[in-house]
Amino acid sequence: MISPKVLLVDDDADLSRALSQTLMLEGFSVKCYARAEAALESVRRDDYSVILTDYLMPGMDGFELLERVQAIDSVYPVIMMTGHGDVPMAVKAMQAGAHDFVQKPCSTSQLVRVVAQAIQRRRLTLENRALRAELSDSDDLDARLVGTHPSMVQLKERLRVSAEAGVDSLIIGDTGTGKEVVARALHDFGPRKSAPFVAINCAAIPSEMIESELFGHVAGAFTGASAERIGRLQHAQGGTVFLDELESMPMDLQAKLLRVIENRTLEPLGSNRQVPLDLTFVGAISTRPGEEGGQIREDLYYRLNVVELELLPLAQRHTDIPALFYHLAREARGKFRKEIPELSPALEAELLAHPWPGNIRELRNVAERFVLGLWNGFAAMGDAPAGTLSEQMAHYERRIIERALDQHSGQMKATYEALGLSRKGLYDKIQRLGIRVSSDAH
Repeated sequence: MISPKVLLVDDDADLSRALSQTLMLEGFSVKCYARAEAALESVRRDDYSVILTDYLMPGMDGFELLERVQAIDSVYPVIMMTGHGDVPMAVKAMQAGAHDFVQKPCSTSQLVRVVAQAIQRRRLTLENRALRAELSDSDDLDARLVGTHPSMVQLKERLRVSAEAGVDSLIIGDTGTGKEVVARALHDFGPRKSAPFVAINCAAIPSEMIESELFGHVAGAFTGASAERIGRLQHAQGGTVFLDELESMPMDLQAKLLRVIENRTLEPLGSNRQVPLDLTFVGAISTRPGEEGGQIREDLYYRLNVVELELLPLAQRHTDIPALFYHLAREARGKFRKEIPELSPALEAELLAHPWPGNIRELRNVAERFVLGLWNGFAAMGDAPAGTLSEQMAHYERRIIERALDQHSGQMKATYEALGLSRKGLYDKIQRLGIRVSSDAH
């Protein structure tokens, strides 16, 4: 958003000059007018500006100026300046909608405080208007999946087709790129939107428990199975199942899952009973079969891949970063009930230059720290060494993980939960990046 401007209206040239200098020394941009008529010609509905006007002036007075400005924009901030005998008039003006009034002569601190409050109010008004316009010009999918990069435009087009058809889909993308957001959109924009959406992180369930978690079991199926339990697939009956980090599922269980998807039936552990399923399956992986780290069966990959939805790393669609950052900052404003600081060109340049190894999850953390007033820039993390993009990204990723390990005293569970990773995901990164951990870490 551009810098705010104070429109100062006063027919006393000496006082106008003094007030203008005072405000400019405090960092405000000021434009002076000797007559209200001239100032009114400069007022536009969506201008980022406020009016500071004298009450008594020849021709159009401050009260009439207020009325005329309100006809252009009913919430445009107008601050009234009055002499001692005009205070009742100023009170009347505030009852008519003026933002505030100051009595001449006023202290610098009072003047600056009142003007700053008016500017803050104006900024919020314009922000909310822009948000409403953005939402009215786009459908709900555009509001959820922010971005106009060609890859995002194509993804949203494919998502709409897949959601309307209700077919199985496979989402491919690095950690933190927003795979669950896409999966929920597939559900919410499809014919099953009123049925359950069940998200299952395959990496977060111990391998010895995942079969029972997915398929359920009957009483006595194994030691400790004292009662029948309905699995998560059956719990999602009629809706959508999202299988995140599918490549972390053991290969033998992937084969069983493939049969379930193909036949749309399952057998609870310890039972010969076939349970019919009415589900849409959405899988999510970070690497395809044959790629480094790709551990999904090819037959399962191709069975789910009726529609493939690929999410590029944030660094590969950097043109979306400013809009995404502002979107996440607005969410943080509602979460923390704090106002968004001014977004400077320097900050935008810093955001665009960062490699974002943590993708949108990392961007969200930066946006939240920014709104909380705790953001000190990437320089605090150290400068990345020269090298290829992947080498610089690995450097940042290593520093982020090392810092998180240090913050959590080397405790693996606390670290991978704080970073939004699975246990396996964290260990894989530690091994790949050559990070040294304490031998007693667990």
